[in-house]
Amino acid sequence: MDATFEDGGEHPLNLGALESADLEVLSALAQDAVFPITEMRYDAKARRFALLINRFRWEDKGLTRHKPERVQALLVFENVLGVASQGVDRSEADMVLSLLSVAWEAGEDAAGDIVLTLAGDGAIKLSCEALEASLKDVTRPYVAPSKAVPNHGA
Repeated sequence: MDATFEDGGEHPLNLGALESADLEVLSALAQDAVFPITEMRYDAKARRFALLINRFRWEDKGLTRHKPERVQALLVFENVLGVASQGVDRSEADMVLSLLSVAWEAGEDAAGDIVLTLAGDGAIKLSCEALEASLKDVTRPYVAPSKAVPNHGA
């Protein structure tokens, strides 16, 4: 029997992405995540880029029972050959970034770029040998400080 999206509603996520369609799922689950600029790391030797994010629990179907929740999660990208950013000032240690989407731009062979689009016209581009990403919840859920579902003015 195949699992449904709702089956993971009350359990920590631990998902991987090896192709574009998989990354779209991770992107949807990480949409509106916030993270301090100090919580992103690039390890060139290991060819890994990681973010410790506070993601909104979009998959949570229990909102009728409790307030909207967030959870800390690791968003990790492997096979990263280089990192570039636009609109991200690493010298502002107090800056909190908001993740809007994660997308794969295919290149030659298995290579390509992962583009993390941030609120406020910022972006981070990861040049990758191949697509390999993961999203893993690492804390218990907590009530979202805003006590509200993110709203994009829809």
